[in-house]
Amino acid sequence: MEIRNLGRSGLRVSAIGLGCNNFGQRIDFAATRKVIHKALDLGITLFDTADTYGNRGGSETEMGQLLGDERKRIVLATKFGNPMDDVGVKVGGSRHYMMQAVEDSLRRLRTDWIDLYQIHAPDPRTPIEETMRALDDLVRQGKVRYIGCSNFAAWQVVDAQWTAKANGLNAFVSCQDEYSLLVRNVVDPQLKPVMLKFGLGLLPFFPLASGLLTGKYRRNAAAPTGARLATTERLADRYLTERNWLVTERLADFVGRRGHTMLELAFSWLLSQQPVASVIAGATRPEQLEQNAKAGDWKLSDEELVEIDHITAA
Repeated sequence: MEIRNLGRSGLRVSAIGLGCNNFGQRIDFAATRKVIHKALDLGITLFDTADTYGNRGGSETEMGQLLGDERKRIVLATKFGNPMDDVGVKVGGSRHYMMQAVEDSLRRLRTDWIDLYQIHAPDPRTPIEETMRALDDLVRQGKVRYIGCSNFAAWQVVDAQWTAKANGLNAFVSCQDEYSLLVRNVVDPQLKPVMLKFGLGLLPFFPLASGLLTGKYRRNAAAPTGARLATTERLADRYLTERNWLVTERLADFVGRRGHTMLELAFSWLLSQQPVASVIAGATRPEQLEQNAKAGDWKLSDEELVEIDHITAA
């Protein structure tokens, strides 16, 4: 497994990461155990979760029960800021809430520290200086090693980084955003240049566009039983568009002529893009993890990258 630096920080992560959003809800405890153990066997070191995953706390709780001493081997990333209640109290990036949120995550994860603590989404109600000062305090206390953001627009990342620099605070080392062959602009077109300017590593989520880039879906054909795009209408409406069908069909022809799979293309293309550090992919079965771990080994040529750009611009 290739190991990369996360942006310009000294934090080293596996090129393929494990997204832990399936734990505590979509798969049971026994299945979660198998996935975690297989990830460790494969050399996957980045485990990414959030306090809201698994029906609010379920993912962190199961990971805490299963990792044990293996926790020391991994880079444990989690997030805060999305609603943890239905009344609008346990949410956001305020100091008042964050200090409670981190203690709750540490308790569920059964650990003394979080390697990468990420704010899940911008909080328009809280000044960014308050959020960055609170995060800096957590780093100085040793409860958090590095900090990152998710779903921030480019200007919000710039605001946070300059706030940190002006006040001598620890700054973000990463951004976690949707990025794939079908979603090329991340949150907005200016975000990638901002990440490159500030040396931030990109952790793309939904690298397979909720499964459309796996190659298992066909236009005008029934979706596989239990597949996410077959059971979640909002995702089907978003991804199963005429444009996306056209692009995926052309990409399928591209990989077919080269003896590769769509999965290999999706992961290898992401790993060829700056500033991607690790591709976060969820799994419900150990076999999926084995496929994911091998998928990033294809080294695309410059000519192939140009052709892919042409196809995805359709």
